[in-house]
Amino acid sequence: MKPIGVFGGTFDPVHYGHLRSAFEMLQALRFDEVRFIPCGDPPHRGVTYASAQERLRLVQLAIEGQEGFIADDRELRRDGPSYTVDTLTSLREEFPDRSLGLIVGMDAFLGLPGWHRWDEILEIAHIVVAHRPGWKAPDIGVLGELISEHGTHRVDDLHSMKNGRVHIHAVTQLEIASTEIRDLIAAGRDPRFLMPDQVRDAILDMKIY
Repeated sequence: MKPIGVFGGTFDPVHYGHLRSAFEMLQALRFDEVRFIPCGDPPHRGVTYASAQERLRLVQLAIEGQEGFIADDRELRRDGPSYTVDTLTSLREEFPDRSLGLIVGMDAFLGLPGWHRWDEILEIAHIVVAHRPGWKAPDIGVLGELISEHGTHRVDDLHSMKNGRVHIHAVTQLEIASTEIRDLIAAGRDPRFLMPDQVRDAILDMKIY
């Protein structure tokens, strides 16, 4: 069975940068599905600007009608900090025989050693790093060793194994940031063309930012 892509984040708000990266991963890595998992209680980020339910609703609107995209609310249904390792454990319990691919940006990957129980992630899933121009994969230190020991260029490895590999994949560079979108809206400007219209309309209607 084809792998499941696991795409977590605060999505505060979701935008075309998120959606395009996930879509390219879905196609290029032949994921069966990509699950967008809004962070319920982000342990590193602190407070979010939109509530968890609002961010989930925006994700649902953003991916509506796209085959292979799923909005997953498991972190909203769990109490306590939303640690990635706990989310992956939950997915592994639900899909014991499926390959899981945790999708992270290069910036998040570089901060991986600071994650809660980060060294257990490859025991549960693969790590798929979305690489953009200007970022260089580490070749020394803890992460350099991780790539040396577990790295693979073969997409088939993500299918034949349920976990344990690190795969770096180039994605289209879209210079869109949730922080800038929030600032733009707060300044009374229109976020059109940075996100799907239905997301933009919901944000403005609900006056989230």
